[in-house]
Amino acid sequence: MNQNKKAIGQQIEQYLRVPFYLSLLFAAVTILVFFMDQRAGIAVGLMTVLYIIVTAVLYYNAGPKITNELVSYIFEQGQIQKHLLKELSIPYVLMDLEGRILWSNGEFGELVGKEMQGKKMIYQIFPELSRNAFPDESGKHSIFVEYKAGNYRVEMKRIVVGELAEAENNPMGLKDNSMIALYFYDETALVAYREECDNQRLVAGLIYIDNYEEVLDSIEEVRRPLMVALVERKVTKYMQSIDAIIKKFEKDKYIVVFQNKYAAKLQENKFSILDEVRSINVGNELSVTLSIGLGLGASNYMQAYEYARVAMDLALGRGGDQAVVKDGEQIYYYGGKTQLVEKSTRVKARVKAHALREIILTKDRVFVMGHKIPDVDSLGSAIGIYRLAKTLGKQAHIVINESTTSIKPIMNSLLSNHSIYGDDLFVNNEQAINLVDANTMLVVVDVNKPMLTECEDLLKYVKTIVVLDHHRQTKDTIKNAVLSYVEPYASSSSEMVTEILQYIVDKPKLKPVEADALYSGMVVDTDNFVSKTGVRTFEAAAYLRRSGADVTRVRKMFRQDMETYKLKAEAVRRAQMYMDEFAIAICPSEGIPNPTVLGAQVANELLDIQGIRASFVLTDLHDKIYISARSLDNLNVQVVMEKLGGGGHLNMAAAQLTNCTIMVAMDQLKALLHKMKEEGDI
Repeated sequence: MNQNKKAIGQQIEQYLRVPFYLSLLFAAVTILVFFMDQRAGIAVGLMTVLYIIVTAVLYYNAGPKITNELVSYIFEQGQIQKHLLKELSIPYVLMDLEGRILWSNGEFGELVGKEMQGKKMIYQIFPELSRNAFPDESGKHSIFVEYKAGNYRVEMKRIVVGELAEAENNPMGLKDNSMIALYFYDETALVAYREECDNQRLVAGLIYIDNYEEVLDSIEEVRRPLMVALVERKVTKYMQSIDAIIKKFEKDKYIVVFQNKYAAKLQENKFSILDEVRSINVGNELSVTLSIGLGLGASNYMQAYEYARVAMDLALGRGGDQAVVKDGEQIYYYGGKTQLVEKSTRVKARVKAHALREIILTKDRVFVMGHKIPDVDSLGSAIGIYRLAKTLGKQAHIVINESTTSIKPIMNSLLSNHSIYGDDLFVNNEQAINLVDANTMLVVVDVNKPMLTECEDLLKYVKTIVVLDHHRQTKDTIKNAVLSYVEPYASSSSEMVTEILQYIVDKPKLKPVEADALYSGMVVDTDNFVSKTGVRTFEAAAYLRRSGADVTRVRKMFRQDMETYKLKAEAVRRAQMYMDEFAIAICPSEGIPNPTVLGAQVANELLDIQGIRASFVLTDLHDKIYISARSLDNLNVQVVMEKLGGGGHLNMAAAQLTNCTIMVAMDQLKALLHKMKEEGDI
């Protein structure tokens, strides 16, 4: 803008100098003609003098008039612009770079009213318009503000006032010749329309009864219709309260459709239908539980249904009795407070076993991989899959980078049988990646999060992946698995693998050391068959016992030395009570081969103390804080650990924290427990 003004000024100046330039030209012509002809030169000279006199007279008489006309024109233009800004229908403000209001039009005065009195800074009226929100030298910036129940889009533009700072008088004291112009566009109606459109958007949902057959089998036949009617009535009444359309498409499955404005209400009451249905009692031994999946934030109906289906898969993968809401890329969990009920039928295990066998038969090499810092369950289930692959005549390897104290007895037993297993039973990450080819498959056991696997890069190189796990699923799961068998009700991955081995038609015959490894995984994950055990757990243990597992030999393998036992006892002694029901302890890590295992053992020991509902043990290892959580009754430590980035089971979970000290981690844990206790989440 300033450059344009300078260009116009130069043009006017050049225009006014034309007569002067012509006078010089005529003088030069006069001299030239005089040398050619004196009489002609005198005549031309007289004409030139006359021209100069006339031009001087015109300059003297008309110059002030021209100047006055130009000044008047510029003044009138300025007044017009000022009038237009003053009467502009959009609130308009000029302020300096500090946020001080220099000038505003009438519309802005009507907008803020008495708020202007005594307030010179823009952020005193609009807190959102802090100095951090001002535009930089690039020029423009937009921000949304709320004011007096209205919504405004504020366009801010940085403007430069030409050479004002260099002038002698600068009453406004502008810095860097700059001001900021603000335009307030009222978008209250637009925001209301958008909100209304968002509220009217349809949400798709799925509702499944988790244990329909099991509950009906637990009551008398004459009461079964009553049970079904009560469940259906509660579900229908709950959904009709939000003006939803609900339709049963199978005996234990419903589909619902409702407006998006009611989704917040369901989330606010944390899907109270879960508790209502669970409270139904007509003589049934088992409580009825529901799984709910909702899809929000979809651009069309098909995507909304797909979101609901993904949410339902997560709810079922986490054991049911909960609601999962998928809002775009965000996942929210509600419920999941009850103990998972073991399924009496083994149809799913048989189907998965058959599918796994068919996949293995199509490949030449099988890798088996557990999680980082492998435990006995991870190694035991990996050995079970290894034996299956070898029975089917395939090359098999177990991916392990380090031998922790907890798995060293089993690894030593396997390595001592060199003639049976050879040198390639265990491979590290680099060796595994080098061996990958098109006919390679990968079986991931005891973990379903990519970042927690022993070798996350291996997931990118292998195209055929199978997942076998007993931990609750989260949104961060292995996405490209051709076969996924995740059962949170199972006590351990070793139990799941043992069941699969029983349904393989080739009947893999376990060696005693392999049976010991699978049995050890079940013993450790169930805390000697005390936690998460069901009928199928003991049936799997019986199969392993028949396959050569020795209870005494397993017990001897996992005995502790005196120093480690003393450290565990000391950690228990120093444990502190929090809120009269949570035990929090710090497990030492210096000089201990595997402190995380010791921390888990301390957490189990603390549960034997009367009055403790849940225990949390923190261990500092490799610049990370490991938290082992255990609980009794229906207190769900998995939801606690999940909020810290971890996961696990209802009664057994863990998490890892980075970039913090052990005391900071303890304060975070206490604050989280206090908050969740107040909100009724635990």
